[in-house]
Amino acid sequence: TADLITFYTCAEKEVHAWLLRRGLTAVDAADSIHSDLARGFIRAEVTPCDKLLELGGEKEVKAAGLWHIEGKDYVVQDGDELFIRSGV
Repeated sequence: TADLITFYTCAEKEVHAWLLRRGLTAVDAADSIHSDLARGFIRAEVTPCDKLLELGGEKEVKAAGLWHIEGKDYVVQDGDELFIRSGV
């Protein structure tokens, strides 16, 4: 069986769970959403989903220093919430 992790993307009224092989990167995650996101990848804004739920929101996660910006080589962790910035 494949060694899979789950990462999340969030919009105002929607949360989507995505499966990704363990050890793959932010640009791989972007590609699994849509190849255009990977092609124009700028950065990933990363929030641990468990901390997002625990602390109550993005503002609180940022205040706690748990939100971070990563490049295309960031290895996605199980439970990460990603906001992909893309130039496409």
